[in-house]
Amino acid sequence: MLQSMTGYGVAHRDTDRYSATVEVKSLNSKSMDLTLRLPRFLQERELEIRNLVTKTLVRGKVNLNFDFMRARGAAAQGSVVNQAVLTTAYQELLELSARTGASLEQLTAIAKALPGALRLPAELPVMAEEEDEITWDELLPLVQEALERTNEFRRTEGQTLTTEILAYIDSIRIQLAEIERHDPTRVENVRERLRSHLADLTTSEQFNPVRFEQELIFYIEKLDIAEEKVRLVSHLHYFTETVYLPEPTGKKLAFISQEIGREINTIGSKANDSVVQHLVVGMKEELEKIKEQINNIL
Repeated sequence: MLQSMTGYGVAHRDTDRYSATVEVKSLNSKSMDLTLRLPRFLQERELEIRNLVTKTLVRGKVNLNFDFMRARGAAAQGSVVNQAVLTTAYQELLELSARTGASLEQLTAIAKALPGALRLPAELPVMAEEEDEITWDELLPLVQEALERTNEFRRTEGQTLTTEILAYIDSIRIQLAEIERHDPTRVENVRERLRSHLADLTTSEQFNPVRFEQELIFYIEKLDIAEEKVRLVSHLHYFTETVYLPEPTGKKLAFISQEIGREINTIGSKANDSVVQHLVVGMKEELEKIKEQINNIL
């Protein structure tokens, strides 16, 4: 069954330690064109994530956004007040207040406003994001879930594409059947034209029977479209079979559609009949619709 290259999938997880969302968007492309946006602590996993996306989605213009945020209270759950630091700071502010005559509130406000006025001692650890506590094994299923939902979206879109494309193929079959029914009339019309021209040619002094016979055989062979009709039926059957293959078939269907177009064009050029020409135009229109859809098939 066909799969579309257009897809969307999102996976979200909330815990008491973090909130994470993986969002995947996919559009059609001739190859894998992947853009990743990852949190800093997952940058080292970029190659692994790229390989996973390529293996799962195969082809398309893909954007994967990984949004990660620590829970607000998570980083502070194990923290304690550093009494020594606070006591030292308070004593320094009191001394400074005595020297300057400013109140503690005024000095605190000034310290907050001036860059570099407050310094943390070297032994006091700076509060970190602590993302390293979250393991990749814990987050990997979230990425896999988003990718699977994207593929599910692609499969759903592919079912719609399958219905549309096979309807276009059936329309080409119907018009080809019309050409088959009209072909005896076309051949008879050609014969009548040849008979009328033959009467004029045989009265000419320069008429050469051998040369005429050679030209006539060449002309008849040139107008014969039997082989093209057989090949076109075969291509249409092969196209339908390929649609239901389990593996990605977008490129193969593109090649088959080229062969279908070649046979349709040859029938149109050899037919020398207005009815057939009109039917050929109709088949070309259906084939163009197929080609447009194939551009979005995996």
